[in-house]
Amino acid sequence: MNASYEWLRDFVHFSLSPEELRDLLTSRVATVDDIIRLRADLAEVVVARVVEVERHPNADHLWVTKVDAGSGELRDVVCGAPNVTAGVLYPFAPVGSTLPGGLRLEKRKIRGAVSEGMLCSARELGLGTDHEGIMALDVNVSPGTKFLDAMPVGDVRLVVDVLPNRPDLLSHEGLAREIAAATRTPLQTPVIRDSSDDVGASPRGPSSFNVTVEDVTGCPRYMAAVIRGVTIGPSPSWLVSRIEAVGSRSINNVVDATNYMLHGFGQPMHAFDISALYGNQIIVRRARADERIKTLDGVDRTLDSEMTVIADANKAQAIAGVIGGEGSEVTDATTGILLEVASFDARRVRSTRRKLGVSTDASYRFERGVDADACPRHLRYAIDLIMAVAGGLLEGEPVDVSATLEARPTIRVRHERVSALLGEEIDNAEVERELSTIGFSVATDKAGSDLSVTPPTWRSDVVAEVEVIEEIARLHGYDKFSSDIRPFRPSNVPDAPLHLLTMRVREACVASGLLEIRPLPFTRRNDERSLRVRNPLAEDESFLRQDILDTLARRAEFNLSHMQRTIRLFEIGAVFAANDAADGALPDERVHAGVLVMGDRRPPHFTEPRPPHYDEWDAKALAELLGEAAFPGHVISCAPPEDDTLWNITVDDVKVGIVRRVPLDAPTWAAAAFGIEIDLEALSPSPGRMYSASPGISDRQLHERGSKGLPSHSYRPIPAMPSIDIDLALIVSDGIRAAQVEQVIRGSAGELLERLALFDEFRGAGIPDGSRSLAWRLTFRHPERTLREREIQGRTEKIVKALEGELGVRQRTA
Repeated sequence: MNASYEWLRDFVHFSLSPEELRDLLTSRVATVDDIIRLRADLAEVVVARVVEVERHPNADHLWVTKVDAGSGELRDVVCGAPNVTAGVLYPFAPVGSTLPGGLRLEKRKIRGAVSEGMLCSARELGLGTDHEGIMALDVNVSPGTKFLDAMPVGDVRLVVDVLPNRPDLLSHEGLAREIAAATRTPLQTPVIRDSSDDVGASPRGPSSFNVTVEDVTGCPRYMAAVIRGVTIGPSPSWLVSRIEAVGSRSINNVVDATNYMLHGFGQPMHAFDISALYGNQIIVRRARADERIKTLDGVDRTLDSEMTVIADANKAQAIAGVIGGEGSEVTDATTGILLEVASFDARRVRSTRRKLGVSTDASYRFERGVDADACPRHLRYAIDLIMAVAGGLLEGEPVDVSATLEARPTIRVRHERVSALLGEEIDNAEVERELSTIGFSVATDKAGSDLSVTPPTWRSDVVAEVEVIEEIARLHGYDKFSSDIRPFRPSNVPDAPLHLLTMRVREACVASGLLEIRPLPFTRRNDERSLRVRNPLAEDESFLRQDILDTLARRAEFNLSHMQRTIRLFEIGAVFAANDAADGALPDERVHAGVLVMGDRRPPHFTEPRPPHYDEWDAKALAELLGEAAFPGHVISCAPPEDDTLWNITVDDVKVGIVRRVPLDAPTWAAAAFGIEIDLEALSPSPGRMYSASPGISDRQLHERGSKGLPSHSYRPIPAMPSIDIDLALIVSDGIRAAQVEQVIRGSAGELLERLALFDEFRGAGIPDGSRSLAWRLTFRHPERTLREREIQGRTEKIVKALEGELGVRQRTA
């Protein structure tokens, strides 16, 4: 779900920053995966302070200024704005940056004076039409701060991971309802802009359109309204900005209005060109066998009798809940529309969508559940919105054809059950107060201990007591629950032997310098024994894997494509094989451990600039190490096989794994790759027995370590941008330690320095007595963009200057 920060503020007036809102939603509602600032074209603009202002010697209307942009050096900038003032902060685009519209700034002379960037006006930044003066900033930030961090310009998109049980969160209104509850701020319906006096007026005459619902099961509620006299055209800017903020594109005012309702209120809608509907009627019915319809995506589709369609008196015009038909869509020539608001059976929509192989924003919501009780409110708002942006008048009253809608069940919630499940006493008054903020009705019984809770119509996922208790815990706040270890435990059952085994193997791999990956167990490899997933997450990986080395090989190829030559990966996960015991039987699933190594055996050092590469003997040693960790106390051996693998790994003469070369789609400079794979279930432990971890670590100790949790680690995302390596050779006096030089380099290189390695020491010709040449390799990388050569050159010069000033170390030139 893509949510617009500004759109959410239309529903509830909160003062949270995007980052604070992200944290609130993640802790209470649903995980926010990302925050995307939509004015990325201003990412290179910074806040700068004008330090000096002088008249241009060769122009009456220009100024020569000195600007502090946070780099440590003042920059000369020629400015033509009359309001430039010393001591004031302005937006500044440095040399090399690109302004909105595509203008790339370069260092150049203007009337004989050098200009190193631009002080920007609101118009140049795409923030208004004012071009008379530069944009003075009233902010308390340091020069060099990113403009987007200092100024709340542009919208912000929040990418929310909405789980299938919360369809109410697939809308801005649903998210805003939770924000309103958390901030104790009223929830409101956004005011429709561009409204005229005609909006909300009484309908014009009776409607001549008839609606019949034959398939009541597939369509519990169908509402329609006819609006005549609309003018199709571009949407107003506020509506375009809302649609584009969630990643959609503006089409026309009527279609944008229906998309506004979908993303704003979670209610998919469809507008038909009323002149294209035959017989002045809508019939909601089952599709006829082999009935055909050409949908809006231009595809001819064949339907079956298990699908629901929206038809006129002649033919199907839309597939209910999935996609509209071509021919009745709104065009520039449309003057009258029939606006549809409905609730369709979720299972029917999902089945239809899967059969037809088409997925839309509408089907995504309908197959998770749409609140049928909200249809009248949504239709009324949509009518007003369309009349505001496209004109027209409502013809007659809206039609409402609905079956008897099921009332929401009343759920008994026992106070003692709440305390038992949550481990803490939560007062009934707090429970009632918190549940009421998100629309639940709560009543206390006569004894004052139990509650009768009725969920709102938009919370179809809450049907049992335990689900209400989950809501209580969420609203109370997970962070408020005590983290103390209580004198009771949920169970005293020891960890499963296989779990302890995998912990030992994982620790052995990490101790060997291997890096763990945890991918999904799917692959693109297809052979006679491959098992295809019926509903794959991705068509290019639609088969269950038969070995872990296949997955590790794809990860290695990905690393090689990013110029990573040395690869040390391992995974502990499931592999699958066909079960021939019976037709339709589930595949056999086993737990394997896999390792793939290639490239340098050890990190480069100036004493060994080119370490040897991994070979088959290194792989054999790793295989024996993993075998000893997995099966301690048993005889582990690696014997040459009869096939094309390198070694067979055996435990007590039972084959448990292999060592082999791994073929890769690799560049010519890549080293050979070696893989190890072990079946961790090859020797199932007898009941009640666990393998000893090692002579010094008992299973009991390992179990206790697992209960306490592994040591905490810090993680960072894998870099997506390319790095730049710079080699810096320095003449260093024997009295200066390399660590001192490294400290100065790190202190002056800035935040873009990713890695620093000393790789060479030299004494001899050209090096003064009492000194030696030390060479460092500096790796620079920006997390969001490709670095420019000029940036790295500037940082290198700054490093050399700092070294000479602080330590008397100079750069070696020959």
